[in-house]
Amino acid sequence: MNSSLHRQLGLLALTSTGICSMIGASIYVVPFMVQRHVPGIGPYVWAAFLFAAIPASLAAFAYAILASAMPRAGGSYVFASRGLHPYLGFVASFSQWFGLCIAIGVISYVIVPFLREVALAMTWTNVANELGKPSIRLILSMALLWLFVLINIRGIKAYEKTLIPLMILMFCLGLLVIGIGFTFQHQDSIQALSSHAQKEIAFSEGKFSWSVFLSASAVLFSSFIGFDSIAQAGGEARDPGKLLPRAIVLTMVIVSVFYFLFCSAIYHTVPWQFVAREALIQDVSAPGLLSYVVPATFTVWIVAGAAIALTNDLPAMLLSVSRLLFAWAEDGIFPRSVASIHPIYHTPQRALVISGIVATVGILGCHLAGDFFLGVDVLVIAMLFNFLLMCLTVLRLPYVNPVLANEVKVVRNRKWQSFIALSGMGMLLLFLFIHVQRDVSTAQPHWYFHSTYVWLVVMVIGSLIFWKEFRKLRKKVNVSELFKQLPRE
Repeated sequence: MNSSLHRQLGLLALTSTGICSMIGASIYVVPFMVQRHVPGIGPYVWAAFLFAAIPASLAAFAYAILASAMPRAGGSYVFASRGLHPYLGFVASFSQWFGLCIAIGVISYVIVPFLREVALAMTWTNVANELGKPSIRLILSMALLWLFVLINIRGIKAYEKTLIPLMILMFCLGLLVIGIGFTFQHQDSIQALSSHAQKEIAFSEGKFSWSVFLSASAVLFSSFIGFDSIAQAGGEARDPGKLLPRAIVLTMVIVSVFYFLFCSAIYHTVPWQFVAREALIQDVSAPGLLSYVVPATFTVWIVAGAAIALTNDLPAMLLSVSRLLFAWAEDGIFPRSVASIHPIYHTPQRALVISGIVATVGILGCHLAGDFFLGVDVLVIAMLFNFLLMCLTVLRLPYVNPVLANEVKVVRNRKWQSFIALSGMGMLLLFLFIHVQRDVSTAQPHWYFHSTYVWLVVMVIGSLIFWKEFRKLRKKVNVSELFKQLPRE
């Protein structure tokens, strides 16, 4: 069996992977639907965005530090399994893998309404009506998902040819939204809503609440998830010790600036009172909010930009989750057959298919629940846990594995490493506590509508898988020596 990945990804491809994993529903939908998910956040969304960026940036630095020392496929799994303990490495990455797979399903499901909006803007009424049917939405969501599974199987070249052009187009159309948002004022929205939609805005003062602000920040934290996909591609990066940290930092800077401008632009045109009211009665998005003040031609392009941004999430996130499975199987803590590499394309085909199957479950979950925010909540708790363990790994690496600690090439100063790790752990623990408290205290008809309980069940399943495979592995090799060293190239 050929089990080698090819190192073909340069800085542009790695950065594109991170950017496209982050930008999608996280900017076109979440900053506006948060008004329904966290009532009372009102005019403080942009501030909550900025606050959410702090722990995300600290986690990104932790990833950059670890990636410079351990540039292998499987990123977070390799980091924690070599820097903490094999079990912690597995559960950290299993949490990440499950959360991202569900998110892939959610995104696939959310894309279809944007395609419907494109059809409506083009006055293709019959097409729009068909896309509005639940059965068609379900089928099309699955078709999109498996199309990108196939593209990823076809190899890195096919991946790059798909991802980079779409990213460039996404940014161009995103800049159009920013330009429009800062061109119009609240008064323009008020006039348009009154004259064309017969809607009035009930203005009120937004009251600041720390509990609401922190809850919203924890939800908006999901918007910064995705840079970690760069680390998972460590086995296919050229000169990974240098390029992985650079790509992670570059991604965070670009995306953070884009998010702030985008979110500020929408709320510059549309009063938050209207966004909050509309979010309570229907799903709202950036294109829908701007459609009241811009000509139909612009609406088409804005909606198309949103659809492209969402679509862009899929190939990058699929690459990320499949490399986690590959890394587990390569180490022997998951069935080794999963590490199977396509003989022509040199991609982990079975890992991609398995991840696609779990993402399909995410699609079905959205379809049955009638809401996608449960998937977002699962992603948040899964990634908060993962990032927390990555920060802990930075703190513990010199004591657990001093040889690999000496391989760190960025932020080599131990005081700075400790500051990043401890600050990150403090803020991530705060966000995790707030998120869990809000989730378990929310009334739901069934336990599986609580992201915390779903995540705990998944962690139990993951733990059982690990210990079953780990016992078998211990009989074959010296596990202490195995997990002191990096996996093979």
